[in-house]
Amino acid sequence: MRRYLALWAEMLRIAWRRAPAPTAAMIGVCALTIAAAAGIALSLRALIDASAHGTLGTAVAAACGVAICYGVSVTFQQTIWDLFQLLTDETGLELRPRIQGWIAGIEGLDHLERTDFLDKSEAARNSSWQISMSLWHMVMAARSGLQLGVTLLILGAVSPWLLVLLLFAAFPLWFDHRGKQAVVDTETATAEVFRLQRHLFQLGTRADSGKDIRVAAADEEIARRQAAAWDEAAHLRYRARVRAAVWKFGGWAVFACGFVGALALVAYRAAHGQGTAGDVVMAVTVASGLRQTVQQVVGRTASTLGTRTAIESYLWLRDYAAAEAARTVGGAPAPARLDVGIAFEHLSYRYPGTDRLALDDVSVRIPAGTVVAIVGEYGSGKTTLVKLLAKFHPPDKGRITVDGADLADLDTADWRSRVSAAFQDFGRLETTFAEGVGLGDLPHLTDRERITRAVRDADATTFVERLPQGMDTQLGRELGGVDLSEGQWQRVALARAVMRDDPLLFVLDEPTASLDAPSEHAIFKRQMQRARQLAQHTGAITVIVSHRFSTVTGADLILVLDRGRLVESGTHAELSALDGGRYADLYGIQAAAYSEASP
Repeated sequence: MRRYLALWAEMLRIAWRRAPAPTAAMIGVCALTIAAAAGIALSLRALIDASAHGTLGTAVAAACGVAICYGVSVTFQQTIWDLFQLLTDETGLELRPRIQGWIAGIEGLDHLERTDFLDKSEAARNSSWQISMSLWHMVMAARSGLQLGVTLLILGAVSPWLLVLLLFAAFPLWFDHRGKQAVVDTETATAEVFRLQRHLFQLGTRADSGKDIRVAAADEEIARRQAAAWDEAAHLRYRARVRAAVWKFGGWAVFACGFVGALALVAYRAAHGQGTAGDVVMAVTVASGLRQTVQQVVGRTASTLGTRTAIESYLWLRDYAAAEAARTVGGAPAPARLDVGIAFEHLSYRYPGTDRLALDDVSVRIPAGTVVAIVGEYGSGKTTLVKLLAKFHPPDKGRITVDGADLADLDTADWRSRVSAAFQDFGRLETTFAEGVGLGDLPHLTDRERITRAVRDADATTFVERLPQGMDTQLGRELGGVDLSEGQWQRVALARAVMRDDPLLFVLDEPTASLDAPSEHAIFKRQMQRARQLAQHTGAITVIVSHRFSTVTGADLILVLDRGRLVESGTHAELSALDGGRYADLYGIQAAAYSEASP
């Protein structure tokens, strides 16, 4: 509860900073409606007693009091809900960017491969409005609770025994809490299944996957699996809500017994001459509204409890991001240029949730200015090695050094500012073409000269000239832009990767996998020239990951990986000369395959 109160206090400060007048109005209006409810009861008692004693002036004043208090109560009920919506929106406008910032601010990528993180982050991101709404549900619950307290105080003035209703009023709260907890637990337990059914739904309704599904006639199977996942999640959640309804009914049944007993007590006292007629009318009036007041307390509290899943996800995500930030120890700047090079020292890494090592005791030194190629079969660890170089994952064992300094000790943002990379699983940024390229070097986002040069280096000039608005063309069908082929998206990614002028590490991870052979040859020829220029300028190391051996023969150093282990290293000539060597065998198999495929 302490964490919840701290969160609500934080959101209240946000609301006050963003909308001070509506926030103050919300608190003021809540106080007025509480006072108005008490004023109606007290004025009504005064009216009845004054009428019984024949004091006309007092009766008229009391009647005016009833009318004024009732008018305030009715008028401000709608105002409260208008302010509720306004303040919920204002608070939510700050929460969602904050959540996005936490997710984006985590340095590595391990968290994006953990199902618990994906479940929590999705729940927090998709329910940010519930988190902001929880504050105002709590405020409304507090308002209803204070109003209930005032009501019971008035009833206690008639008879202290009527205060026992407070005990009966607690039963619906506790019972409802038990029911809500069951729902929260079930929603958390079924989050992964629910995410699976949504993925299957999107898989069956998106254009990019629709082609494969229809050709394979798998649409019915996808629909069947989606329905099964939905039924599983919905069935468990339905059962939890049924249990919650039973708990809720039980709480109200207990309260109803107490309510009937209280009214019987008032009737008994009236029959024996204890209290005035005004006391009796006031007690009956307040008691008859007590059910609605308690229902409001329960409803507001239940609404607050109903946001627990979103709040718990939000707090979990915040704590996770804070813990990851605390683990970040590197603060040293990246070197201005590489003089010694990069070394892997007994490097091992295992992806979260897997048993097999993706990298197993890899050790090698790469001199500054080297063009190094990493080859091997699929799943051999090539891309994983690149990810560790970019500090996407920390090694489980061993270390990477940059000019003798541990990569973990370097400031991550500073190091990545000196890295240029075209990844195999490149991002499809649905921006304008110019922005999609310029994002490769954010300070030069709008530098058309730099962007034009990057387009030329990516051999994409002809492609850009064919776009409807050239560099200003919107990309991506979902935003009403041009739909690109896989190869065209890869050219955008490659152009983005060559925006920076002074990287220390230049990574080409299967940069031409979606391109034809002539385009691949032209691009690799241009990028090899660029690698030599960068080596002279900053001592940069260029890392080429490719499954096509013909593209790596010109590398200064070739690393051969097999099942996460470094089995061979050397130049193309050295490795080709090894009788029975892994590289020689793979190179021969691929060369023979291409030879047979040629006419």
